[in-house]
Amino acid sequence: MKKISAVWITGIFLLLSGISAFSQNANQVNPSSIEPYLLAIAYEKTTNLVFPYAIKSVDRGSQNVLAQKAKGVENILLVKAAKEGFEETNLTVITSDGKLYSFLLNYASEPSVLNLTFGTNPVVKNAFFSSEDYDEKEIEAYSNLVAIENEKIHGIKDKKYGMRFHLDGLFICENVMYYRIKMHNQSNINYDIDQLRFFIRDRKKTKRTATQEIEIKALYTQNDTTTVRGQSEHIFVFALPKFTIPDQKYLAVQLMEKNGGRHLELNVRNKALVRSTALLSL
Repeated sequence: MKKISAVWITGIFLLLSGISAFSQNANQVNPSSIEPYLLAIAYEKTTNLVFPYAIKSVDRGSQNVLAQKAKGVENILLVKAAKEGFEETNLTVITSDGKLYSFLLNYASEPSVLNLTFGTNPVVKNAFFSSEDYDEKEIEAYSNLVAIENEKIHGIKDKKYGMRFHLDGLFICENVMYYRIKMHNQSNINYDIDQLRFFIRDRKKTKRTATQEIEIKALYTQNDTTTVRGQSEHIFVFALPKFTIPDQKYLAVQLMEKNGGRHLELNVRNKALVRSTALLSL
């Protein structure tokens, strides 16, 4: 009888010890809740969510919500209601830096906010363009470095009607080239940018030969803007895939003014590309 009692007492002691140890381990997890952003969306208006890194996953709590990435851009999500007056639901977004964004969605015919930016500095507008094999955090870090790097190049420029447009720096690190481009508006009229694009073009063309033109898409744009105000200066950094071009071709950097005629273009030859300044590893 004494042996049975001892066995029972030992068993109870071990059970209580296990429960205590489990409780201690559970307490060490220390879970914390993620408060969702409250967001109102409309049926006839699109809400734009701009994230600091590329969007990797989007989950809608209801089919009454429409969500898709902006065409050709990886970090901007377009959201709108598929049905007027839908019941409250949620939206979950995961970005390439591993961060989770949670939204609690409600319907509003006239939302107070249509554009929402996430990040440490909403003044600086950054856009990540489609890239599959590149480290976006690394590209962003090198772009920040290029923006303040002292190394400059000269001679690749264009100007018209008070606008100066020139390639101020050209850098490379592994498979990415960084183009620092400066715009200086010396006029009193704001310059509204319609598009700024990169093309590889033929240097010589004849009437009988079709001109071949290949557009190069930027992987990342730092300090993007749509307007350069009068009597001001603006510096972009564009990250592009590494490439060189044959002697009979050139890289055209085309800047078009919206509702205006001050169109500008930079012609970059292969000899400039191969002289790119190498960036040291971060």
